[in-house]
Amino acid sequence: MCDNVRMISSQRQHLILSRLRTRGAVRITALSKELGVSAMTIRRDIAELADKGLLKRVHGGAVTTSTLLSEPLFSVKSQMDIGLKDAIAQEAVRYVAPGDVIAIGGGTTAYVFAQHLLESQQSSGITILTNSIPVAELVQALESKDVEVIVTGGVITRSNSLVGPIADKVVASLRVNTVFLGTHSVSIPRGFLMPNSLEAATDMAMMDIADRTIVLTDHTKWSCTSLSLFARFDQVDTVITDDGLDSDSAAKTKDLVKELVLAHQSETNEESE
Repeated sequence: MCDNVRMISSQRQHLILSRLRTRGAVRITALSKELGVSAMTIRRDIAELADKGLLKRVHGGAVTTSTLLSEPLFSVKSQMDIGLKDAIAQEAVRYVAPGDVIAIGGGTTAYVFAQHLLESQQSSGITILTNSIPVAELVQALESKDVEVIVTGGVITRSNSLVGPIADKVVASLRVNTVFLGTHSVSIPRGFLMPNSLEAATDMAMMDIADRTIVLTDHTKWSCTSLSLFARFDQVDTVITDDGLDSDSAAKTKDLVKELVLAHQSETNEESE
């Protein structure tokens, strides 16, 4: 690694763009540590690059402007907006009862939900259908075998999700009480979207077998766009997001969906961001 302390802004910005090209997303705290500068300096660099249209700012970092057609790797996304995901996950656990049969989709917010769920009493005797490899591995690693996991199979995406005709066929043969899904973007008044059309189709298949659909997404997804619609607002029972959602988007969403829940991010999580 070069002498990061002496790097001028243009060098830092060039490196930030380089990291975005290879990873799809970057986090302020990681860049600050790597480059040996303050988080405020990285925020200024990201703001300048965003003004030039070279990246898109999100809470805690930045993503490439090409995310309409692609998405960052699971390993990258899992390090972004951690506090927001924790707050959303804690609210979502309330929607599970011991013995339930549920489905959990792909993505990092759904994964954090699975972590909190498996640490709670609500996970007692539940069965989880999932197309997320990380979620399946999480259940398999449990010392207690009180939780059963069913994995769909299929084609692996960049987000470590299993999608495609094989996944859809397995899903269609089953039935669940509730499905918990993440989303790449929220579009008013269209609905919820993914960059991968196969992943969108698998999400739709899981909604078809569920008595209730819950979408887990942080407030930054209202400022994103994506390619494939997998759910309209009237097809979703509950949207759980964080209280960072602006009042206008919250009001419009509340008018479109059956239930909107705004999770409060704890002071500890806010400080970690």
